[in-house]
Amino acid sequence: MLISPRIPGPEPLAPPRIDTSAAGFTLHGHWTLACMRPHLAALRRILASSSGDLAWDLSGVERLDSFGALLLWRTWGKRYPEMLILPDLLRHAFERIEHPADADSPAAGNKVSRLLARGGQGLLGFLDHLHGMVELIGQVSTELWRLPKHPREIPWLETSAAFYKTGVQALPIAALLGFLIGIVLSYLSALQLQNFGAETFLINILGFGVIRELGPVLVSILVAGRSGSAITAQLGVMRVTEEIDALAAMGVSRHQRLILPKVVALTLVMPLLVAWTSALALVGGALAAKMQLNIDLVSFFERLPSVVPVGNIGIGLGKGAVFGMTIAMIGCHYGLRVKPNTESLSANTTSSVVSSITAVIIIDAIFAVLTRTLGVPR
Repeated sequence: MLISPRIPGPEPLAPPRIDTSAAGFTLHGHWTLACMRPHLAALRRILASSSGDLAWDLSGVERLDSFGALLLWRTWGKRYPEMLILPDLLRHAFERIEHPADADSPAAGNKVSRLLARGGQGLLGFLDHLHGMVELIGQVSTELWRLPKHPREIPWLETSAAFYKTGVQALPIAALLGFLIGIVLSYLSALQLQNFGAETFLINILGFGVIRELGPVLVSILVAGRSGSAITAQLGVMRVTEEIDALAAMGVSRHQRLILPKVVALTLVMPLLVAWTSALALVGGALAAKMQLNIDLVSFFERLPSVVPVGNIGIGLGKGAVFGMTIAMIGCHYGLRVKPNTESLSANTTSSVVSSITAVIIIDAIFAVLTRTLGVPR
């Protein structure tokens, strides 16, 4: 008869045990949640009968987790007993319970240190986003340089679909927005100009304000909230469902099929949306001027080219192209950074819209400084 040799396995964990004496309590074994669960009721009864004046010896404890430390800490009345033998290996578990903020952040007790830590984290986060944006710009630029040499790989279908979704479907809301803004701007400006007898300058205000500034900025804010968030959400969902990883496994470039079409479409469609919205805003302003100041519509549009040089149209359309490219790049950047959970998707979508609007305003300020002498009659 053959007897197979016994294969040694892992030694069973020693259960938690309390030895009581007249002097105090001596603890042994593993004081972890997994080991304490079967004996938890008995341990609670013994600990409830303890006194803070007795001595506590934890030198026999082989392992202690946060649950066991919290149980003892509450037994002691949230303070260390006067007579306590506590090995250094176990002290850290009690320190995390005694000072939870200090355990998570070494600088939690110092306001200046906390402020510097948050500032450093913010700076590192900004540099991380900047690095990701520069890398994305490089990838898109590489695709733009490569695709003309391989015309069969140009994503015409994806680009036309993005053009339709971001441009054609935005025409009604952009028209309504521009028309109402023109009416409001014309009405409020007319009230002030009437006080000085300068009603004829209403055309100058509407022309410069709408064509050069309000048109591109308002359309950009609209597109950032409508299309920029949609781009981030689409790429984020593809990240969550691992569709982007599937494309990579098939050898399909995500920059070629997902990012480049959106960037090209928004860059091309934004000047058209700016022209459409500005035209409707001028129509609304002209109608309000007709009702408020009795300025004839024909006279309004005949005088407009003489008071607003054609160069302002180029500035407005140029802003639209730059704003569109910026919104698309930021939307794609945050979409690719989404982690596989719904909280990350919502947070990155919100950050995408806020960052896009902020970037548009900053770029508009730069445009205003660089083009301050262009398109302005002297």
